[in-house]
Amino acid sequence: MNFEDFNLNRQLLNAIADAGYEVPSPIQEQAIPLVLEGHDVLGIAQTGTGKTAAYVLPLLMRIKYAQGMHPRALILAPTRELVMQIGAALGELAKYTDLRHIAIYGGLGPKTQIEALQKGVDIVVATPGRFLDLYLRGEIVVKQLTTLVMDEADKMMDMGFMPQINRILEVIPRKRQNLLFSATFPAKVERLSENFLEGPIRVEVTPQATTAARVDQIIYEVPNFRTKINLLELLVQDAAVFERGMVFVRSRENAENIYKFLKRKVVTEDEVRVIHANKGQNTRINAMEAFKEGKVRILIATDVAARGIDVTQVSHVVNFDVPLIYEDYVHRIGRTGRANQEGNAITFVTIADDYHIAKIEKIIRMTIPRQPLPEALEVPETPFEEQQALLRELDEQRRKDDPTFKGAFHEKKNKKVVHSKPKNANPQKRTASSAKNSFKRRKK
Repeated sequence: MNFEDFNLNRQLLNAIADAGYEVPSPIQEQAIPLVLEGHDVLGIAQTGTGKTAAYVLPLLMRIKYAQGMHPRALILAPTRELVMQIGAALGELAKYTDLRHIAIYGGLGPKTQIEALQKGVDIVVATPGRFLDLYLRGEIVVKQLTTLVMDEADKMMDMGFMPQINRILEVIPRKRQNLLFSATFPAKVERLSENFLEGPIRVEVTPQATTAARVDQIIYEVPNFRTKINLLELLVQDAAVFERGMVFVRSRENAENIYKFLKRKVVTEDEVRVIHANKGQNTRINAMEAFKEGKVRILIATDVAARGIDVTQVSHVVNFDVPLIYEDYVHRIGRTGRANQEGNAITFVTIADDYHIAKIEKIIRMTIPRQPLPEALEVPETPFEEQQALLRELDEQRRKDDPTFKGAFHEKKNKKVVHSKPKNANPQKRTASSAKNSFKRRKK
């Protein structure tokens, strides 16, 4: 099958050819005809399979021409990075049309976005929070919306956007086409889809939460944080092997510390960048663009960058910290092995992470192979405080599975404590002795 078979107009077909698309991906092949026919669609496909074009192309075909001042289609996405990527895809595929689109997100002042909206727009791509903010200001009129797309709805729910989503669903027209696309489909998203979609046709080109087939996944069991640092240093040293990689961590503090260590001890300053929620919008955009263009070899990121980052030549993904939202593992390693490229996903696992890895392996329906640590790796002793923290975490995990478990750190409430009396504990004896000594001193 090719794109000509979809009966798309010549403007879109020319843009597709310019973009280098040759044949539709499985999700595109199944979803595009359904969207063109006006059905509500629930699309489930792993990252890197072309989900964005699967809804952008038929959406552009259905809207066709610029018309009026107010948007006729709304695309919601969880992060500004993903909003920007969808906006870029719209720009690439709509370049031979006169359709107007805008990407709106937080982190920047709204003035420029408001000015663009006031000039007239056909398609809005937005994070839920910024969209609702501009709607409540009266800058977005929703009465002409005919299509609503939710991309990565599971992540939006994980990030706490459900109240905003419900508010948006209350104010937009009820009569509309609804599309929901995601790489995973947990129970909470299933409940959302039941309220959001009307008689949807489900398109699932791979089983839920399937990891990319071309990604080689391995686990290294590490005893402590310092060993993780040493192992990361060992992995990234050879630029011929570790060509371009993303290092994922749980916290902004870890991201900054690892960035400073690599910049100081391992690579040049130009080879590594870091992005997380505390970084300014322009800093994050510049870091991501430099990584996409190959100017930066290592990008350290929190999960804010795990979704919607389309870089085809990522050779390695390193999970420095195991994600606590288990579906994020799929999205993290989905940054590599894209567009039929080979990829490597390496996860560092402490004794406290085994609990989470077991849950992840259940979701992805496979056992991730474990690799012995490299012989050249320096493995320092675990500091006492870190060891205690790991043991406390193990106790918490056992308590989740068994609420009656007291834990290694539990102090028994009924333990009897025997206090021995110090010498001269009797206050009367101490007083008498003191008086006798005082009398002797006075006599002398």
